[in-house]
Amino acid sequence: MELLDMTAVELAKAIKEEKTTAVEAMEAVIAQIERTESEYNCYVTFDKEAALNEAKEVQKKIEAGTLNGVLAGVPVAIKDNMCTEGVLTTCSSKILENFIPQFSSEAVIRLKEAGAVMIGKTNMDEFAMGSTTETSVFGVTKNPRNPQHVPGGSSGGSAAAVAANEAFCALGSDTGGSIRQPASYCGVVGMKPTYGTVSRYGLIAYGSSLDQIGPLTKDVTDCATIMEVIAAHDPKDSTSIQREDTNFTAALVNDVKGMKIGIPKDYFGEGLDLEVKEAVLKAAEVLKEKGAIVEEFDLSLVEYAIPAYYTIAAAEASSNLERFDGVKYGYRAKDYEGLHNMYKKTRSEGFGAEVKRRIMLGSFVLSSGYYDAYYLKALRVKAMIKKAFDEAFAKYDVILGPVAPTTAPKLGDSLSDPIKMYLGDIYTISVNLAGLPGISVPCGNDSKGLPIGVQMIGNSFSEKTLIQAAYTYEQARMED
Repeated sequence: MELLDMTAVELAKAIKEEKTTAVEAMEAVIAQIERTESEYNCYVTFDKEAALNEAKEVQKKIEAGTLNGVLAGVPVAIKDNMCTEGVLTTCSSKILENFIPQFSSEAVIRLKEAGAVMIGKTNMDEFAMGSTTETSVFGVTKNPRNPQHVPGGSSGGSAAAVAANEAFCALGSDTGGSIRQPASYCGVVGMKPTYGTVSRYGLIAYGSSLDQIGPLTKDVTDCATIMEVIAAHDPKDSTSIQREDTNFTAALVNDVKGMKIGIPKDYFGEGLDLEVKEAVLKAAEVLKEKGAIVEEFDLSLVEYAIPAYYTIAAAEASSNLERFDGVKYGYRAKDYEGLHNMYKKTRSEGFGAEVKRRIMLGSFVLSSGYYDAYYLKALRVKAMIKKAFDEAFAKYDVILGPVAPTTAPKLGDSLSDPIKMYLGDIYTISVNLAGLPGISVPCGNDSKGLPIGVQMIGNSFSEKTLIQAAYTYEQARMED
């Protein structure tokens, strides 16, 4: 097997068995980046020398026996909204063009403790606001499966890097589907954990009540392994939860006999591409053949999820992005008269169009006279959506459906119609509103050869059930 074709777990095992080294793995990744990066644009910060030096240090520790973590020597990519000590962290925005953090996010620290070696920081939609990785100040990322199409977003750089063999695995963040949707578009595995499972410390916030860090990987085994590394209680994050059941690799069991799977009728109506629908229903059929009980049911409130999500996310974004004012860190306008003019010019020049749109929307829904009419109403709808899922999970172990209504759109198509781009999140955002875990697993390709993902949604803290269902499905596909 070619080195680059290995999964993260296979590579770590090969390094442990002295069949290869962390340095050879990093050299292979660097060679691949130099071959394909000019076309795909997955990375915004990539320091070849630093990556190689870190790989050498890790290899020394492995040989000395002081480092034997499950990812020892594995090159990984990190989305550019996670702070990395001493390494430029920009959120793909001009306003953070010179921001070098003095600390690393907890998820990155935990990956490094497990022996992973950072390759670089991946491209993303500016401040994670977008579904195509086209709003980045560093230009668009292209889908390695077909460079005329988008890789999805906002974690498009991370998904594309894994799909292009420019990384063995990557971290992304998911506010409304930003891990699962690019995973689906690029034909990789992506998981959004239950809210509070992975520390948000060091993650530059977009929507604080919705954001969650998760893995983008080549297969379900890698996904479970990385989840096990990054999931932990963190006293530095007030939303972090103490969990005892984070041995996710124990759920890599090829068995779904008796598992109850619900298919929401509401997810298979108008607007869903026929090829996507067929591939997803075929995936449900595979699980049925493996012994799962598959039923259709009504999951209400689907049409209210998008307005509720964009109201809440924009409100939180307008509050979170207030700190970028040109005073404390980041970009500052050159010519200005007085403090207020400096704020205005800095923000006008520093933020892109999509970010400004969401800040304005958020400021509007939080303003007096509109707070009750929009923001409070959205919070009530959020509670109703959670209740609808609670009722569904009283009957089912897993809810199965599409990740997105279509496969990856062509470059430029989505930006011309932002509302259409927002509507593309219809199947993913409810998971964030309800704080649930969700996973996207490849389930086929359309007639143009573009990947299709199936989404499996679990009840709070039931990642193990999801991993088991996803692993069983993946194994069945490999057998075919």
